[in-house]
Amino acid sequence: MLQLLPQSDTLTPNTTNPNEAVEFISSYIDKYHCENMSVDISCMNILDACYVSTTCSTKHYIKYPEGKINWKISSDLVKTFCKDLELGNITYNL
Repeated sequence: MLQLLPQSDTLTPNTTNPNEAVEFISSYIDKYHCENMSVDISCMNILDACYVSTTCSTKHYIKYPEGKINWKISSDLVKTFCKDLELGNITYNL
């Protein structure tokens, strides 16, 4: 059965471990229809947030080439570090 994520909901991994966060978000992308989604990783440090957002955004792009992920982050440095990767399905917000 196809399950839909309401547009106003924000997915929040309950971990600061980047590998667990990637597993949680990837599993969510696999199970649910989430062409446009928001994920809160503001509790993570800059490097972990870069890793999680780029890894999961790549997985999301494979399933939804026209989709978007809005990442809630704690520092603009995440956006700065990831900008050269040119992942077109990402937006970052504080």
